[in-house]
Amino acid sequence: MNGITGAQIRAARALLRWSAEDLANAASVGVTTVRRAEAEDGRPSITAANLKLIKITLEDAGIEFIAENGGGVGVRFKKPNSEQTPDT
Repeated sequence: MNGITGAQIRAARALLRWSAEDLANAASVGVTTVRRAEAEDGRPSITAANLKLIKITLEDAGIEFIAENGGGVGVRFKKPNSEQTPDT
């Protein structure tokens, strides 16, 4: 997935029960940047570098971003490796 939306950032932060300040500190960006990113449902109007920092931070915290694929974009917790089943 190339980009993430403001709605996905809001949803991911809610799943993690993080405040905007928590995400800002973890991603090394300003709280204003997080709030500006979350203010839009589509692609956030923040720098590509800051968007990448936010995305990587959320992924490292266990979030998986879901592409549209006809069903709409979303977020979920990554499935732990121990629970994954082999494709046989």
